[in-house]
Amino acid sequence: MSQKTRINSALSACIARAQGHGRKDVPTKLAQTLSYATTPGGARIRPTILVSVALACGDDQPHLTDAAATALELMHCASLVHDDLPCFDDADTRRGKPSVHKAFSEPLAVLAGDSLIMLAFDELARAAHAAPDRGLALIRTLSDRSGMPGGICAGQGWESEAVIDLHAYHCSKTAGLFVAATQMGAIAAGNDPEPWAELGLRIGEAFQVADDLRDALFDEGALGKPVGQDDRHGRPNAVSELGARGAMSRLNDILGGAIASIPSCPGEAKLAHLVRAQADAIVPRTVATAFK
Repeated sequence: MSQKTRINSALSACIARAQGHGRKDVPTKLAQTLSYATTPGGARIRPTILVSVALACGDDQPHLTDAAATALELMHCASLVHDDLPCFDDADTRRGKPSVHKAFSEPLAVLAGDSLIMLAFDELARAAHAAPDRGLALIRTLSDRSGMPGGICAGQGWESEAVIDLHAYHCSKTAGLFVAATQMGAIAAGNDPEPWAELGLRIGEAFQVADDLRDALFDEGALGKPVGQDDRHGRPNAVSELGARGAMSRLNDILGGAIASIPSCPGEAKLAHLVRAQADAIVPRTVATAFK
């Protein structure tokens, strides 16, 4: 089974459970938003990194790894649903289709995001019996990287401040769930998560620069979501600060540092290959070659 199939299978089973498995005493429209918000899944970058780290560390509890990957992707999808709301980015499309609030309504979008967050922690709690110490650590790590003071909620909060701490903003909003991915992968496999934080931070920073490049160089049809959001909302952007060529150079420097930061483990070489492959998926080689 490929990693993508493994992740999608675990996620689909979780969503089906949350929809009630055909029960008639659930709100139908809200149940529909859960699958709508999580499919299509795109590259599933964060859970793929999590599973890859777990495999590199031995993956001796695959059921726990699957639950961790599912919970992480649920949290990511929840953040996208909320980000798209009119009170934040006011985005009409996501992944090439109408955003949840456009397809279902703003109230249902709020409830969908909330439901996915609750479902993420429920998924971890259900799997924790296999290794309670690891399960508790997974719950704490996802919570730390999702809420306050340094998770994705904190990152969104910076956008309401008069002065933005750019480093804190990027570390929380963009890198938060990437750090969760590397650390949760290590935890699921029974390893110390601390040495894996730097890799997550560097991947998150690379993803931010790559996203800035995509926002500047691609159109809405290619991205499947609105472009020019940073300019529209007055947010800092690597391309506006460094230019496209400078941003691409910065991205390559970050990726080199990310690969160098991978802790020693049985699957180190394969993990390094994955980091580079994910970068190529984010910024296609045709674009990267144009700015060499």
